[in-house]
Amino acid sequence: MSVEIKPGVRLLAGRLDAAAQAELMAKVQAALVEAPLQHHVTPGGKPMSVAMSALGPLGWVSDRSGYRYQPRHPATGRPWPAMPEQLLALWREVTGSATPPDSCLVNLYRGSARMGLHQDRDEADLAFPVVSISLGDTAVFRIGGPSRRDPSTSVRLSSGDVLVLEGPGRLVHHGVDRVLEGSSRLTPGGGRINLTLRRAGLARPDQDPGLSPD
Repeated sequence: MSVEIKPGVRLLAGRLDAAAQAELMAKVQAALVEAPLQHHVTPGGKPMSVAMSALGPLGWVSDRSGYRYQPRHPATGRPWPAMPEQLLALWREVTGSATPPDSCLVNLYRGSARMGLHQDRDEADLAFPVVSISLGDTAVFRIGGPSRRDPSTSVRLSSGDVLVLEGPGRLVHHGVDRVLEGSSRLTPGGGRINLTLRRAGLARPDQDPGLSPD
């Protein structure tokens, strides 16, 4: 079921069933052996409470040099693990875009980990949507507007839910207030894993976002 929370913000509640969630979680856990989770620091030197890794050609990282996408894990120096076909197929289904994502951010929320309100704007072409997949514990997700001063609302994202930010919703501020610990047993060791699919680099001239509603 698809529900428009606000213009350009679609929630596909329960898009992944239990079997699909378990399959995807197993693939993510295997990839994290190759690309371990890390707590990045902000440009100001503050450690992030969320542990992060990535899948695909590009991974998002943060350090004192700033925020950026890069092709290799900052600690191992190796390329990020490949993105599972399961994620690529989901992207095509929910966005209608023939251009694949080239980055999947893997975030682990455990304990008091949270994410403040922010915009996803480090990507080269903001015409492409952002697709967020929730696995594990339920998150209290906050959604605002294009300005940080805009009113915000919260929605609970459960395991298997998919959220799409597109069009007028592409640059809304959003974040995670908290995670409801113990609400799921899916994540090994507990917590919530969030997978965020993005097109970080520029598409080729023959590639068009070609976006259509799900």
